[in-house]
Amino acid sequence: MTIENSISIVLHEVFSVGNTPEPDVYVLDIDITDLNNERYRCIYNSRPDDTFGLNPTIRQWLTDNEGEYEVLPYVPPTAEQIRAGLQPITRRQLRLTLVRNGFSLDSIVGIIAGLPNGQAKDEAQIEWDDATTFDRLNPTLLTIASALELSPETVDTMWNEALAA
Repeated sequence: MTIENSISIVLHEVFSVGNTPEPDVYVLDIDITDLNNERYRCIYNSRPDDTFGLNPTIRQWLTDNEGEYEVLPYVPPTAEQIRAGLQPITRRQLRLTLVRNGFSLDSIVGIIAGLPNGQAKDEAQIEWDDATTFDRLNPTLLTIASALELSPETVDTMWNEALAA
């Protein structure tokens, strides 16, 4: 069933509806055509009090099709999924946080220098020297954290410190 709303966003299909930790707030996997007339599949978060964009159409679909779809249970994200979604930090933020937590930059250079020769070492050196931003699950940072015997939770704490630096 295709439903168009007044601002020309078209809802073509709803593939799934999932619960969230909030009452009456759903995550939907949908197929739409947007205002640029581009059609694609996307994830859409629908709140009961949102009267903008596609949400009134989504809410009408939920009402019109009640009992015809299964609401999937909420599954909290894993720690790794949360880490993957964290905001990147800059090279400056990373280095300031390491120093403020008692790790010299020379010790990091030494860790990278001590890696076995090969592509992984070369890539780690390039990233340490040239990267302008780092993602929380960057392989070079994971290698450094392991060498420093930092737990993932400790790195999470340091990451939050870095975001504020």
